[in-house]
Amino acid sequence: MSGPTYAIGELAQQFDVTTRTIRFYEQEGLLSPERRGKTRVYRDKDRVRLKLALRGKRLGFSLIEIREVLDLYDDRNHGSVRQLERMLEILADKRANLERQLEDIRAMQRELDQVEARCQSALGELKASERS
Repeated sequence: MSGPTYAIGELAQQFDVTTRTIRFYEQEGLLSPERRGKTRVYRDKDRVRLKLALRGKRLGFSLIEIREVLDLYDDRNHGSVRQLERMLEILADKRANLERQLEDIRAMQRELDQVEARCQSALGELKASERS
């Protein structure tokens, strides 16, 4: 195989993650570097898979969802259409979940506003009674 290769430390530095993170993704089957003795040698494919895995993590994807998208990425024949359709399904699910969380946050803010207003009112009444 030709093309650039990367040591684990280079990838860690490039993506601002720990080598432990990269080894974890390898252990989970998301990366499969070559071995030269005890040294891991990563190829461009591993680099792209790491980049996609980290992006998926930032977007809140589970390891299962990340693996599914990466496996589709590897399917050169049908990967593009299937990958994009599945990605759209996952994104729609994430968006719906965020909308639910936003509504929960808004409800919590309304409750905090009500409690704060009651506390302010009670404090005002206490201060007024202390002055009398």
